[in-house]
Amino acid sequence: MFDYVRRLAATGAAYTASSVISKLFAVALLPVYTRHLTRADYGAAEVLLSTVVALSIFFRLGIIEALLRFYYRFDDRVDRVKVARTSVGFLLLSTTAGALVVAAFAGPLSELLLGHRDTELMLIAVGGLWIFTNYELMMALFRLDERARDYFTASLTNVLLTIALTVWLVVGRDEGAKGLLLGNFGASAIVLAGLFYVHRNLVALVPSGDFLRPMLRFGLPTMPAEISLYALNFIDRIALVHYVGLAEAGLYSLAVKFSQVVTVVVRAFNLAWPPLAYSIRDDDEARRAYSVIVTYYLLVAFTIVLALSLEARWVVRLLAAPAFFDSYKAIPLVSTGVTLYALFLVLSVAVGRVGRTEYNFPVTAAAAGVNLLLNVLLVPSLKLVGAGLALVGAYVVMLALMYAVTQRVFPLPLEWARILRIVGLAGAVFAFGELVLPTSGAVGFLARAALVPLFGALLYASGFLHQGEVRRLRLLVERVRRRSVERSAESPEDLEALRSRADLMDEVHEA
Repeated sequence: MFDYVRRLAATGAAYTASSVISKLFAVALLPVYTRHLTRADYGAAEVLLSTVVALSIFFRLGIIEALLRFYYRFDDRVDRVKVARTSVGFLLLSTTAGALVVAAFAGPLSELLLGHRDTELMLIAVGGLWIFTNYELMMALFRLDERARDYFTASLTNVLLTIALTVWLVVGRDEGAKGLLLGNFGASAIVLAGLFYVHRNLVALVPSGDFLRPMLRFGLPTMPAEISLYALNFIDRIALVHYVGLAEAGLYSLAVKFSQVVTVVVRAFNLAWPPLAYSIRDDDEARRAYSVIVTYYLLVAFTIVLALSLEARWVVRLLAAPAFFDSYKAIPLVSTGVTLYALFLVLSVAVGRVGRTEYNFPVTAAAAGVNLLLNVLLVPSLKLVGAGLALVGAYVVMLALMYAVTQRVFPLPLEWARILRIVGLAGAVFAFGELVLPTSGAVGFLARAALVPLFGALLYASGFLHQGEVRRLRLLVERVRRRSVERSAESPEDLEALRSRADLMDEVHEA
């Protein structure tokens, strides 16, 4: 099982390395952006960026999800190439037709989304729809053969170009929301042109009907599910715009930005998990691997959520203009919601493994309905906090329903005792920090930071680790200590003696 964990961590780290750099730059530039953009400008740009993602899910009709599943059904390289070419050809046709349709209604759509007509801004988003969707597919082609280095190079290039263009347009030319959109989509367009060249042997204008039909049968049921799932990250912004205005939507969007330290982990998991999960051929082995990986993911993710939530006030004070300070209120809720999303991914891959994707939509549609209802009830009075509560509530409902489906079609022996320890102790430590510790000053910051290692200590004291994990942890500590001692050895004879004793200790631990 640990081999799968290491493989997931290695590929996930490679896939998300550029994302980490992107988030670091994005956070570093927030003091600049929040002083050159109004809250309304920031809210408008984020609403349209979210719209692009939602429309992208619709017009790709599940073909990227089908590509990730069908590619591994064939051992023959020729058939795998046909699957990839079919995906590219279909998506080029569907996104071109979709962008033209959306462009025809740019004015009314901008009124619906922003509360006022801004046809130019909407048309920029339409162009971004075509660019973003095809960029996602081209990058997915790298993941099929775990070409992590190529993936990193392309995504890092996109990051650096995006930063340069956005800073020039927002700060240098004072283009506001328009600059944010043009910077994001303009950079991706340049990289997309390069990706078409790199993958030129996989680019086709006409998909193969023999491959497309079964791929759509698999992928189409995932499309409404994906849309309703993404709606959980979209309905809240629309509700904020209509009930309390673009400025509050801007605050909420900034809370989402600050939660990107969690998003980085989730994105790494999201990119690396499906190829790994589908590559495990034996069902019993897959069940065990899925369950262990859920536990380790939650441990890492909730540790990060706890640290970010406890220090949210200090993070916002440091990195945003004073007008954006209240965004800290939604950070714990948004980051928790982001964490829960990856759990749904595990369950949906388990369902997809047995080809029962028709269950996805009823589950995600129910969650979207709950999210809409909670936003209507909570946003008018609680504003961005209400939107965050609605997000978490909807994800909890969705996970409960999807777990029931999974237990019916592909039962997973989740480690509930350990999962409850993670969630319960993280919640208790956060509540203690909020109720007891200072909310400003160096003392408050350091006292809250000390609660994070306390969380780990409480987990250890509660018996969270299995006996085999304790042995592995002790072995790791011993190896670290050994390296430190080896560096201090005064002669080759001393070094050889130290290594002999260390080898003996390794045998004792492994026994």
